Amino acid sequence: MIRAVVFDFDGVIANSEPLHFRGFRDILSELGLTLTEAEYYAAYLGYDDAGAFEAMLTDRGREVSADTIGELVQRKATRLSSIRPDDDLLFPGARAAIERLGAVYPLAIASGALRAEILGVLATEGLSSHFAAIVAAEDVATGKPAPDPYLRAVERLSLATGSSLPTFACVAVEDSRWGLQSARTAGLRTVGVTHTYGPESLTDADAVIVHLDLLTPDLLSSL
Repeated sequence: MIRAVVFDFDGVIANSEPLHFRGFRDILSELGLTLTEAEYYAAYLGYDDAGAFEAMLTDRGREVSADTIGELVQRKATRLSSIRPDDDLLFPGARAAIERLGAVYPLAIASGALRAEILGVLATEGLSSHFAAIVAAEDVATGKPAPDPYLRAVERLSLATGSSLPTFACVAVEDSRWGLQSARTAGLRTVGVTHTYGPESLTDADAVIVHLDLLTPDLLSSL
């Protein structure tokens, strides 16, 4: 029986990956480095900010240190706060899916985004009260595709609900192979949504949907 749902944030709830790409691109440009949109989606989308910068610099032959990465993460956060989305920041169907599932299951977020970014969007959209637990980039030592974010999310959901939730009784909703790997390694069931990648990239998911309108209690119970 499914007892809880854990959402990824960027790429599932918030259509913010284009904004993250612009933030990474602008900061790398200040270092004299280039990043194309195709490169970002092919190689770096699944990381949190620190992991992405480390991979980007390493791939470009630059030396990497913890201090440098920390500075770049802060610079990107500042840059991101100044970028305004061209369209509605929520994916179509996201609000209804959260409300629909939240009426049946406790909900959490497991994301590589910074906590301030997540909380800002949820507050703006009036969705904060639907989530019993949030795991952001700062909450784990190792981000996706490692299982840590999902393990921590289930742990916090268990504390919030006062019941022990086994990971196999929880479902992760993801948009990338990195996120699916993280959730599956942690032991969760998985639903892939084709917001960012096509179904051929989400074959590890237990179910794949093309729109959040299809994310229903009936679908989850079938897992």
